[in-house]
Amino acid sequence: MRPSPRLVAALAVLPLVLAACGGGGSSGTPAAPPSIADASADNRPVKAGGTLNVALSADPDALDPSISTTLVGREVFANMCEKLFDIDAQSSLVPQLASALPEVSGDGKEVTVKLREGVKFNDGTAFDAEAVKKSLDRHRTWEKSARQADLAAVSKVSVVDSTTVKLTLTQAFTPLTAQLADRAGMIMSPKALDANSDNFGASPVCVGPFKFASRTSGSQIVLEKAPDYYDAAKVKLDKLVYKIIVDPNVRAANLKSGDVQVGDNLATTTVKGVQSDPNLKVVSGGGLGYYGITINTGNADGSTEKPGTVNTALAKSPQLREAFELALDRDVINKTVYNGLHEVDCFPVPVDSPYRAKDLQCPARDLAKAKQLVQASGVQTPVPVTLTSPNDATNVRLAQVIQQMTKEAGFNVSVQTAEFVSTLEQGKSGKFDVLLNGWSGRVDPDGNLTNLITSRGSNNYSGMSDPGIDDPIKQAAAESDPAKRAELYAGALKKAAEVRGVLYLYHNKYYLGMSKNVAGVQYFKDGLPRFVTAGFTA
Repeated sequence: MRPSPRLVAALAVLPLVLAACGGGGSSGTPAAPPSIADASADNRPVKAGGTLNVALSADPDALDPSISTTLVGREVFANMCEKLFDIDAQSSLVPQLASALPEVSGDGKEVTVKLREGVKFNDGTAFDAEAVKKSLDRHRTWEKSARQADLAAVSKVSVVDSTTVKLTLTQAFTPLTAQLADRAGMIMSPKALDANSDNFGASPVCVGPFKFASRTSGSQIVLEKAPDYYDAAKVKLDKLVYKIIVDPNVRAANLKSGDVQVGDNLATTTVKGVQSDPNLKVVSGGGLGYYGITINTGNADGSTEKPGTVNTALAKSPQLREAFELALDRDVINKTVYNGLHEVDCFPVPVDSPYRAKDLQCPARDLAKAKQLVQASGVQTPVPVTLTSPNDATNVRLAQVIQQMTKEAGFNVSVQTAEFVSTLEQGKSGKFDVLLNGWSGRVDPDGNLTNLITSRGSNNYSGMSDPGIDDPIKQAAAESDPAKRAELYAGALKKAAEVRGVLYLYHNKYYLGMSKNVAGVQYFKDGLPRFVTAGFTA
């Protein structure tokens, strides 16, 4: 169904208005999507030394792997806190601090992990099985930990010997290796944990090519080359300086001026301009995650608490939630807000995932039906909705497009903006009506689902709680057959699509701008720039 001429006319004005407010950025024809392979294939020789200045799109939350929840935090961790496992350029799971992929018992309830030998933390403390146990136990049992759901299947971590740990599970849990390839698998210095306890994030110490040096809140994070790193010879840079530059136009301008040599998460409206600069290039990553509209359906007292009653029109009426979705045109949103550079979808599992059923279909915009549902709901029109958005220019533009589209169906959306981290706090606490937010994505679909749409998950900001969602996701995690897992996930996703606690809009593509004299950057589908082999060309 085509959008109405009035809507197209209204949306056509938005990029011009916002460009005027934000200092420019939008251009005519969409940029050509860069290739993910571009970065990892650039293995030109680099010289030793130098400081790489990297622009981050937001200020990370606490640099504590147990409690961090942000993508920008994961970007910093990628160069400072290694994990038991990682992913490679093909999104395959590979050992990192482990020396091999795990050995799993026949019933799936015992997982043995062999560790690298001769490794030290960045404070010189020895890395061994005791240290691994200490971190894993903190991740899974500390009351403040956001990793509890990631490791919920683990009932016990045992030290077999200095280079071996055994994880005992309550049930088979196929996604465990993938979980240990993210923050749940980051191992922290036991010395630093003992010294700083709950305040570990103020001065984090892990195993990594770079070590934490300093942080100025809202301004920058400085990492220095780690002399104790087990593979220090391949690390060429002396220092990484992450500069917090929220405005996407300013990020692009800093790249062009040379004040930063790498800019993360380029706004899609600035990609073409960066690509056209002869001194710069753009590479892409991401695609595992998603962005969307979270509707508070039951998060009355916090995402990890028992769902309660939320007294908003959308929370109380499934009809209105359906109408709200049918008022949206995802293709138009992608073209208008993102220059067509994201991948439109209405489910949280990527289209090319082996765990994605082929029969999952997205609804097209149907304004007539949306209007009918609004009228049938019995709620006085226009229906009031408060939309909370991060305050960067791109999210504000998205919020205004949603506002305009849903107005035609009978909704009156008011937009409230806040700092990115503040919007996450509102999401966790349930102090919102509708929220723009996303998830950076994991290679195993469980990482996009369990903690986000099952009952009392820490990132289940909607407060959804339905056995039709919870049960098949739990069953899929215990299943090793990809086809059976895909079938179970399909059932859960169809039910979640009916509940509409989250209206997924697209799978994020991340665009990384960098100076052409920077090489050796690794950039994969998780969207995390790895600088372990990066440097400046000779």
